[in-house]
Amino acid sequence: MPKKKKYISQKNDSKLLEIGRLILRFMNQNQTKIYNYKQISDGIDYKNPRQRELVIQALHKLLSTQRIKETDKGKYSINLKIEGTLTGIIDFNQSGNAYVAVENLKDDVFVHSKNVKDALQGDKVLIVTYNFKGKKMEGSVLEVLERSRTEFVGTFQLVPHKEFGFVVCDKKTINTDIFIPKDKINGAENGNKVVVKMLEWKPGDKNPEGEILQVLGAPGEHETEIHSILAEYGLPYSFPEEVELDAEKIDRRITEEEVLKRRDMRKICTFTIDPKDAKDFDDALSIQKLDNGNWEIGVHIADVSHYVVPGTMLDDEAYERATSVYLVDRVVPMLPEVLSNDVCSLRPNEDKFTFSAVFEMNDKAEVVNQWFGRTVIHSDRRFTYEEAQERIETQEGDLTEEILTLDRLAKIMRDKRIKNGAITFDRSEVRFNLNEKSEPIGVYFKISKDSNHLIEEFMLLANRKVSEFVSLKKGQPNNNTFIYRVHDDPDPAKLEALRDFVSTFGYKMDLANTKKVAESLNNLLQNVKGKGEENMIETLAMRSMSKAVYSTEPIGHYGLGFDYYSHFTSPIRRYPDLLAHRLLQHYLDGGKSPDKNELEEKSKHCSARERLAADAERDSIKFMQVKFMEKHLGETFTGVISGVAEFGFWVQIPENGAEGLIKLRDLMDDSYTYDKSTHAVYGSRTGNRYQLGQEVQIKVIKANLIQKQLDFKIVE
Repeated sequence: MPKKKKYISQKNDSKLLEIGRLILRFMNQNQTKIYNYKQISDGIDYKNPRQRELVIQALHKLLSTQRIKETDKGKYSINLKIEGTLTGIIDFNQSGNAYVAVENLKDDVFVHSKNVKDALQGDKVLIVTYNFKGKKMEGSVLEVLERSRTEFVGTFQLVPHKEFGFVVCDKKTINTDIFIPKDKINGAENGNKVVVKMLEWKPGDKNPEGEILQVLGAPGEHETEIHSILAEYGLPYSFPEEVELDAEKIDRRITEEEVLKRRDMRKICTFTIDPKDAKDFDDALSIQKLDNGNWEIGVHIADVSHYVVPGTMLDDEAYERATSVYLVDRVVPMLPEVLSNDVCSLRPNEDKFTFSAVFEMNDKAEVVNQWFGRTVIHSDRRFTYEEAQERIETQEGDLTEEILTLDRLAKIMRDKRIKNGAITFDRSEVRFNLNEKSEPIGVYFKISKDSNHLIEEFMLLANRKVSEFVSLKKGQPNNNTFIYRVHDDPDPAKLEALRDFVSTFGYKMDLANTKKVAESLNNLLQNVKGKGEENMIETLAMRSMSKAVYSTEPIGHYGLGFDYYSHFTSPIRRYPDLLAHRLLQHYLDGGKSPDKNELEEKSKHCSARERLAADAERDSIKFMQVKFMEKHLGETFTGVISGVAEFGFWVQIPENGAEGLIKLRDLMDDSYTYDKSTHAVYGSRTGNRYQLGQEVQIKVIKANLIQKQLDFKIVE
């Protein structure tokens, strides 16, 4: 190596920094390799003598900052333990590029596909960062610190005339195929849908090596694809035998000894209102008129904490699951059926143990008194939402007076909530009529009516009042540890983007302050009802919001307009509600505030499981929509453009919610260009335009059950 140059001029300093970044980018392509200065010079295309001298100087600067290390005289490698590296979670997009979310860093760090090394979706990674010519910060993966998962779902492909194969993973965010040697195929046949476990990924190998754990069946078949969704998200088919036995041993008797410890409310008029296909009833309402003319309203929640206690296998399993998952054709419950559908279900004409929030309310729906504690109830009647709605609309039928009173109070509470800044996302949800084989034979939309709002308002009241009771003393925070449901303020930049976009449709938004934002959003959501752009604007409005999560920090719930809010009303299907019950009883018993850090970890776990459940539910809906549309191949529908990208645009069919892609390369009448600012594509010769919210005629040309995708074609 030539003699070291001891002096680096100020003039060359910025040039050397730029060369240093080029060197790091080159060396990060293979962090385990050792290079000499000539290989590095060739790698960054600095080949003449003057350029190589600059490379030598840049190498010394990198050595001085410990970004690289000298393994031997004149030989260099990346220093994986340097200060200034960042740790975060990697998230891939469909192009193979990725972003790394780093705690306390405002923007995610972009990582080009060639610099992701052996990282996979969701892994915890160590990255090195750099800036190129004033551009935003980029990064390269140095090493994977922790795998988010090692089991994946995919299709096994046997290599012809060979005794090995590869698993091509279903999720496009998994950016590699997994090599399966002969002794790890375990009976899988070419084309089978399988569950594969990644065993190792040796440095320098193009693909990781894996072993097939389970054969799910033939791709596209109903049970195969539903089991694929369960396996993809790590959702169990059943409970371990020991957990089922634990549940069976539970004493389900309503003993007089236990009743005496509780407030006995069995003689008060009580009923449940639930969906017609509900199997578990975890909340009930009671109502009676008091002598002073006020109303006593009881919100009664199944007392799961009486039966599921910490330290048991039953509780460990419930915590691990953290939530029930509702796929289109089945439920993956948090608790075994003996609990969720029997012991804890508030079935009619049965005495049940409950945890209750009891409110004395006047005719203005103001709470003048409240009580929280354990109770025993007896439900007199099970209503479906449709039956309750019938009483509201016709004012006829049993318990009509009670339901009308609750409906009137609920409407007052709802109006007050909206005036105080709550945002009303009243989106209709797609539902399927299924045959005996659980295959979709029809599609309908679940629309919230007064009976739904009635239940919603009293559940919101209980959730809010429990949270305030634990967290406040004489109106001031008392620092009690509790588990909150929090929803942060929306990102101002996203709100501005939403305002600018909806203005192209003639809608206005005022972003002056929090109250004006809420008013604007509610007005916008009301004004788009029934319009072609309704679904698209509702979707964009929801995307402008932060995600609600669980936390020990009471930062409030923006969407509901509450300062304190917790989930209390569904402990059969949500573990945070069970935690809230335990903590409330702890404080009612005079207990001191428990360890906050432990509860925060549980909050994060429950938030993560909730996101996973939502993704699985979304996948099952997409699968059913594609399966339903499979019967309509070749048919023509009127749809609305619901999304636009560089490669094409999506069209949603309003009557069934199915969404399909139209690729730009399939538009043969012109050459189309994407315009991000107008959310549209334009034909360069004809001037044709396809824009977000536009109504178009389409034909269904392909239904891919494995990828859960529909392809449409524009019909002139």
